[in-house]
Amino acid sequence: MSKADKLGVSASFARAQPVGVSSRRAAIAEATGAPTSGVLPPSEVPIEALAHNPLNLREDLTDLDELAQSLIVRGQLQPLAVATRMAFMEAHPGQTDGLGRAPYVVIDGNRRLAAAQLAGLKTMHIHVNDALAASAADILESALIANVHRVDVAPLDQARAIQELVDVHGSQAQVAKRLGKTPAWVSQRLALLNLTPTLQEKVETGELKVEPARRIGRLPQEEQESAASKSLNAVNPPRQRTRPAPTVNGVNAVNAAPPAPTPVPTPAPTPRITIATDSPETIADALTAHLTPDDLKAVTELLVTRI
Repeated sequence: MSKADKLGVSASFARAQPVGVSSRRAAIAEATGAPTSGVLPPSEVPIEALAHNPLNLREDLTDLDELAQSLIVRGQLQPLAVATRMAFMEAHPGQTDGLGRAPYVVIDGNRRLAAAQLAGLKTMHIHVNDALAASAADILESALIANVHRVDVAPLDQARAIQELVDVHGSQAQVAKRLGKTPAWVSQRLALLNLTPTLQEKVETGELKVEPARRIGRLPQEEQESAASKSLNAVNPPRQRTRPAPTVNGVNAVNAAPPAPTPVPTPAPTPRITIATDSPETIADALTAHLTPDDLKAVTELLVTRI
């Protein structure tokens, strides 16, 4: 039985298919109505024509508000890297959930697509490259390489994607070569997957930092909790007890009675003039005896003003 017959495609269709087009792609083309060749891919499509990549290594598309605002103000500065639906279905027959009827699958740019949907954009610029969907390894590899230097990719999501590449390529050394990294780089990131579920949860919440977590992941799991406790205590040291207050002659200086205030000198009382008689001469004599010439002159002027 021919491959075309196995796929349920008529012999006449199999003979008529273009040279270089696989039987599977031809069958998908017949089912979906998508052309296999001779049509230039568009550079801009309605946003409804784009589907998120089901193999995208990001489990959560976070912090979209700022990117959505940038798309509104500045527009789309970089096209999305997409593969045709037909190429994606040919490479991933079991990964089509969520594609809907969109003719294109975003390989690199899923976060920008989500932000564009949030911003209400009607169209997006794309670059079609079906080679990105050639195999499960290639599509995962493309997504990983595109995101490996982005800080918003969770470390455990990155480690899971790297492990999938190891499963495909057979060794960490081969994956390191394809990613342009050292084997140590790959090994360090995979160490997170060896953590106990409890510690992986602490990494995801940020309670356990990534760098110590990678070191702890190299330990046997029965030793990891103790090592993690030491790391957490080193990051968040216990509050130091308050040092005791100094003592003075065995008495707590804080609770000791405060020293007596320094007495403020009392000013000398102003001398008073006592006049025993109401005789003008006697009053004048008393004032002359107790006042300075200037004060006596001032009193005289005051008396004159009152006459």
